[in-house]
Amino acid sequence: MLKLYGFSVSNYYNMVKLALLEKGLSFEEVPFFSGQTPHVFAVSPRGKVPALGVKQGFINETSVILEYIEQTQEGPSLLPAEPFQRAQVLALCREIELYIELPARACYAEAFMGMPVPEAIKEKSRSELLLGVGALGRHGKFAPYVAGESFTIADLYFMYSVNLACAVGEKLFGLDLLAEMPAAKALLDMLHAMPNAQKVAEDREAAMPAFRAMIAAKK
Repeated sequence: MLKLYGFSVSNYYNMVKLALLEKGLSFEEVPFFSGQTPHVFAVSPRGKVPALGVKQGFINETSVILEYIEQTQEGPSLLPAEPFQRAQVLALCREIELYIELPARACYAEAFMGMPVPEAIKEKSRSELLLGVGALGRHGKFAPYVAGESFTIADLYFMYSVNLACAVGEKLFGLDLLAEMPAAKALLDMLHAMPNAQKVAEDREAAMPAFRAMIAAKK
């Protein structure tokens, strides 16, 4: 059986978890936290989550895990078979991760944990977020899904990255990042209403108190 290593508060963990659920696959969730210890390195060379345990060993990096699942497992396809369309979906994933998720992540500590972030970093994140959302508006189709008519892994990145970026934009900068993209707002609502997504959200909320306590203990 596939084993998913990580924790339910991680957005990257939840991308993989929802992919597994949407494909109707059996898997075991293994509680696992990032770190720089031999125990963690035995699963993840960089000490990050998530990781996927398979018969041969461990697979790391969310994008690689998602492609591995698509290539090896049964269930509804989350990537187009046609090469050009497949490339468009994968490009959207990278654009969301690099130009929206990562700039927003630089401000997570202040937005979600009350830990101040230097103004220079916040200003850089603000500028990059606006550029990233602009790129998404030009490349995304939202018809109704990010890449077109079908649910793909681009929707996983959109769902679990853009929602957090929007929270950062609102809390720290007073910005509605999707103000000019009503179709994107509608898609977020539609994705979060999916039964499997609601299950993932419930697990995240249940895990949040312990996660916050763990973070507080490290301060």
